[in-house]
Amino acid sequence: MIAILHSWGQTLTHHPHAHFVVPGGGLAPDGRWVGCRPNFFLPVHVLSSLYRRLFLERLEATFEAGQLGFFGRLARLVKPAAFARYLQPLRKVDWVVYAKRPFGGPQQVLDYLGRYTHRVAIANSRLLACESGHVRFRWKDYRAGNKSKVMTLDAHEFIRRFLLHVLPKGFRRIRHFGFLANACRAAKLARIRAALHAPEPTPTNEPVDFRARYAALTGHRIDVCPVCEGHMVEIGVWPRSPRMPRSMPCWNTS
Repeated sequence: MIAILHSWGQTLTHHPHAHFVVPGGGLAPDGRWVGCRPNFFLPVHVLSSLYRRLFLERLEATFEAGQLGFFGRLARLVKPAAFARYLQPLRKVDWVVYAKRPFGGPQQVLDYLGRYTHRVAIANSRLLACESGHVRFRWKDYRAGNKSKVMTLDAHEFIRRFLLHVLPKGFRRIRHFGFLANACRAAKLARIRAALHAPEPTPTNEPVDFRARYAALTGHRIDVCPVCEGHMVEIGVWPRSPRMPRSMPCWNTS
């Protein structure tokens, strides 16, 4: 299973939700692949109640372990009684769970994942202007038949909304479970292919060097000087310092 955290909506407001891609089967203890029956997934209402209970139980456990921080107007929730009162209404709310039909094949899975796994809160193509301390961007109003509209925000408000979706330290946007877990993925996928008599995937010829990968993905070269168009050669690395988050390469042109 793959779990993907998605925290934004079209207007950059805080709209956290999770996407799960669940395989239609699994490995039996004897190594056989056991496929699921049609309509194998849990009933949506059952899944909604179960997810709500498990989420709130984990949240309470995290609070009791002292691992939650509260700031600003939420600082009052640091007291156990106030936190318990805050959670109580959530136990009566119908949590939204939507289960889609199985994908038609690997390409559909990749297309779906590609929309959520490596994107930021807003694409450059939606940004229209930044003038006089205001930012204009395009957004899609799903309640008005997916009509495209334009929103203007104060620059500080725009940055505030954008930063809502920068994950805190220790959080991860993508997690893998089951036979896709990092510790066992290679071995278990090999067993699954053998059980299904599926061929090994064809190796890709993706360039290993980050410069070549960047050029292949964007069509631009970062090792070519934008002024003289000379080829830049890495001659050293700046040492890491407290002011510098990571080591930086030094370049020379030839």
